[in-house]
Amino acid sequence: MTRQAITTAGAPAAIGTYSQAIRSAGTVYVSGQIPLDPATGALVEGDIRAQIHQVFRNLSAVAEAAGLGLGSAVKVNVFLTDLANFNAVNEIMAEYFPQPFPARAAIGVASLPRGAAVEADAILCA
Repeated sequence: MTRQAITTAGAPAAIGTYSQAIRSAGTVYVSGQIPLDPATGALVEGDIRAQIHQVFRNLSAVAEAAGLGLGSAVKVNVFLTDLANFNAVNEIMAEYFPQPFPARAAIGVASLPRGAAVEADAILCA
C-alpha cells in the first residue's frame, strides 16, 4: 500500500509525530486541526465562533493541498470542550461544506491541545 504525506503552509504545521494528512488508496485522512493561525502558530483570538472558523479554514487548506476540497469529505469528527457550542458548529460548518453534508460525530472532551475549545479531523475521498 502506497502512502503519501500531504503538507501545506496554509494550515498549521504538525506539532507532534503525525502528518497534516495522508493519502492512501485514493482516500485522504486529515489529522485533527485546532484553531491555530498557520502564520503565527498561535491560537486565534476571539470567541468560539472564531475558533470554529479557523478549524474549518485549516481543514480546507489541507484538503486543497491534497487536490480536493471539503466537498470531498465523507466523514468529519468534531471535538468540543463544551457541547453547548454544538449549534455554532452546525451553523458554521454549513458555510464550509456543501450538501450532501458528510457523516459526522460531535464528541465532548475534557481538554484539547494548546487550550483550544474545538478540533476537527476529516476523511476525504476523490
